[in-house]
Amino acid sequence: MSERVAVRKTYKLYIGGKFPRSESGRSYLVQDANVSLASRKDARDAVVAARAAVKGWAGATAYNRGQILYRVAEMLEGRREQFVALGATADEVDAAIDRWVWYAGWSDKLAQVYGGANPVAGPYFNLSAPEPTGVVAVVAPERPALLGLVSVIAPAIVSGNTVVVAASPAEPLAAITLAEVLATSDLPGGVVNVLTGRIGETAPTLAAHMDVNAVDLTGVADAELAAELEVKAAENLKRVLRPAPADHDWFADPGVTRMTALLETKTVWHPKGV
Repeated sequence: MSERVAVRKTYKLYIGGKFPRSESGRSYLVQDANVSLASRKDARDAVVAARAAVKGWAGATAYNRGQILYRVAEMLEGRREQFVALGATADEVDAAIDRWVWYAGWSDKLAQVYGGANPVAGPYFNLSAPEPTGVVAVVAPERPALLGLVSVIAPAIVSGNTVVVAASPAEPLAAITLAEVLATSDLPGGVVNVLTGRIGETAPTLAAHMDVNAVDLTGVADAELAAELEVKAAENLKRVLRPAPADHDWFADPGVTRMTALLETKTVWHPKGV
């Protein structure tokens, strides 16, 4: 009996809730698997998908968004051993699952904690309410691949933003496998879009894109590239989150900084009734 040849998996991009190959047809080899190499056109397509998803995702109730984030945690729990097989430690996978649950719990609390009535002199109500920024482009940290990815995606989408993630080129398998989890977790298509490939090719396109509202440079290790991306982002006054320090502890309590950094505050005046 002849020895069979194993079928090598091709890890595709995740754009608009679908798994297309790169429009360029390119791929590269990681851990004996083919991984799509995203192009600038793929990055633009991902922004279009993210923009199309903003209205529905931001318009969903906070409670519903929390349910969906919790569902992601459930699905990730069921594929725990798969992520361990890809190289994540058991502790990292457990921390990533717990982080989804943590952010899910914040979904219907953000408005109460960071909004409310403001004291004013006069016969008016003055109310402030947090709103999502819109489309956020994210450069994911290289390690820990899974926990770092969850730690930049979850705080962005919990408040109603949509994201385009440039995954680490060295650790892309966790990113696309997480996309497979998201695709089966009731998350609407386009809310999270994942690009694999060269950060230096896709990130400048995202930073300069006029339909991107904020950029999170957490995973940019090259200081020159980070400075270039900040300059490009300034062209339409994008909100910018600076790169994380090399010694950042991703297992520590995440706090609320990432969530609040990607919120806008709308203030409304209303006359009091007589």
